[in-house]
Amino acid sequence: MPESAMSPQDALVAVMVATSASDENVRTAELVAITRIVNHMPVFATYDPDRIRRVSRIVFDLFEEEDGLDALFGLIREALPERLYETAYALACDVVTADGRHSQVELRMLEEVREELKIDRLHAAAIEWGARVRHMVV
Repeated sequence: MPESAMSPQDALVAVMVATSASDENVRTAELVAITRIVNHMPVFATYDPDRIRRVSRIVFDLFEEEDGLDALFGLIREALPERLYETAYALACDVVTADGRHSQVELRMLEEVREELKIDRLHAAAIEWGARVRHMVV
């Protein structure tokens, strides 16, 4: 498989990793969330979790390039069927809320994901609400 070729699951992982890394601080809670999602969500049933490291390297390498974010979203849109765009956004929201904190950079990254994947504003609000209530603490 060429370096640039991504599976749909790779693209979902890339969205989660990019969202987590957007503030240049990948927190343990975010890594645990990504691992948990990959291990338990049906969309990853046939996915090899060892690929997370390779996909993460691609994301980090692209973040170092001047137009890397645009290139990353190009790869994601190429690999991800449109019917999974909202899934990608939901997973990104889950990763951002996993540690109970939202940096402005992470929120801007979610906005970027929303725009790049053309997520309807009402659908996005519902997805964000779902992530928030799933990660509430007592």
